[in-house]
Amino acid sequence: MPFITQRFEKHIEVSQKERNAVDLLSQETGFSKQKIKLIMQKGAVWLSRGKKTQRLRRAKKSLNIGETVHLYYDPDVLEKLPAEPQLIADEGRYSIWNKPYGLLSQGSKWGDHCTITRWAEQHLKPQRVSFVVHRLDRAANGLIIIAHEKNAAASLSNLFQQRQVDKRYQILVHGHFREEATVNKPIKVDSDIDGRHAVSYFTFVRYDSEHDCSLLDVSIDTGRKHQIRRHSALLGHPVVGDRLHGTNTSKHDLQLQAYFLSFKCPYSHSIKAFNLLA
Repeated sequence: MPFITQRFEKHIEVSQKERNAVDLLSQETGFSKQKIKLIMQKGAVWLSRGKKTQRLRRAKKSLNIGETVHLYYDPDVLEKLPAEPQLIADEGRYSIWNKPYGLLSQGSKWGDHCTITRWAEQHLKPQRVSFVVHRLDRAANGLIIIAHEKNAAASLSNLFQQRQVDKRYQILVHGHFREEATVNKPIKVDSDIDGRHAVSYFTFVRYDSEHDCSLLDVSIDTGRKHQIRRHSALLGHPVVGDRLHGTNTSKHDLQLQAYFLSFKCPYSHSIKAFNLLA
């Protein structure tokens, strides 16, 4: 087995009928069949048929002439171990999870074994496919919804698009935040992110004088990338552990938790509410 430390891509057009994926990839890369199977399980192998490309996990999948097999090998990605999420509620068509720090909301072409969706597919019983409904930063933790049917994914995504989901977060920020930022009169930040409208509301909870940091409650009208982190830094109070928009000297994980979710279930039509602080 070759010892390869750098990532590479390999794209192989199938020229012989009914070859299986594991044999083809093993021959083309020099990797053992066992290693190829592991790479496939971790979501780094794809199959193209015409304009359609999707992950290929079945090692013995028979291939047809004209199809293309894609291998995206990155040892750094493949060697990572997923952090274990907590199942909060299994609603059948969708489930609610407490995503820990470090677990991804969505994978890449280089693999998906460290994603909440793949974890759900492998651990829920009965087993089901999983679809992303909304995202939570890799460095953040908290509540996230995973759909298990395409229709459920569309229905739940529509709730987010129509702003019919109540999402609340708590963050720990550097410095003494303005105590006049109350529930009835939060600090509003209306500042575009990457050219797109973004609005956040910050409420003071308490101040820790020993560590010079403040606990804040946050709600958002929009869901832009790193919105809370960027708006908090804009106020002069970066989130503790935010090495991207805050300080590079922090030794803490990102102190941002999505602690509350509430929405009207598109199937039971009842209000579903989940609170990690309750």
